[in-house]
Amino acid sequence: LLAAVSHDLRTPLAGIKAAVSSLRSDDVAWSEEDRAELLEGIEEGADRLDHLVGNLLDMSRLQTGTVTPLIREIDVDEVVPMALVGVPEDSVGLDVPETLPMVAVDPGLLERSVANLVENAVKYSPPGRRVTVSASALVDRVEVRVVDRGPGVPDEAKDRIFEPFQRYGDAPRGAGVGLGLAVARGFAEAMDGTLTAEDTPGGGLTMVLSLRAARPGPEPSRAGEDTAEQERQPQ
Repeated sequence: LLAAVSHDLRTPLAGIKAAVSSLRSDDVAWSEEDRAELLEGIEEGADRLDHLVGNLLDMSRLQTGTVTPLIREIDVDEVVPMALVGVPEDSVGLDVPETLPMVAVDPGLLERSVANLVENAVKYSPPGRRVTVSASALVDRVEVRVVDRGPGVPDEAKDRIFEPFQRYGDAPRGAGVGLGLAVARGFAEAMDGTLTAEDTPGGGLTMVLSLRAARPGPEPSRAGEDTAEQERQPQ
């Protein structure tokens, strides 16, 4: 654990330090383009550190039982787009209808869960293959699906990937220490939801985040049964 975390902390720190040292050097006359590139590298490194520290703190809260969800009714289409801030637009497709039932969740925990799922999916997706984030309504639940076209995960490992510090197969560069999925599932369960993994038809992995609807929808149609019952009643 310490080795994995220290490596993931040192890598962006080293990049930040190198970029700052370069900018402070009096021996090089940096062009505006070069300066912008170095500053962008510093910002990206800081974002990676912030994300890693955030996941470490979130996992600590989950393991000590100090996560207290502030449940309220909210529309999924209000929260999910916020989870995609900072994700390249061309890497994710969004299909979340505005007509979905409201869900009873902690908006902050939901945003964090979806952000972790999307980040994981983008990292494991081949270049040029977009991740899809969609949502649909069931009777008393709303499902958010994050679909990637990556290498996928065998059935025997589908539950294990949600354990802390677990990564399956050859992790791509910058994949982190394996906390994102564990945090996402922990937050889902704290909100009376579930998070499971399924195969993507044609290859890849689909994360299914099931959330409690604020108000249960109608039961599935039984029009055929109702008609038959009416025909049996005496006229």
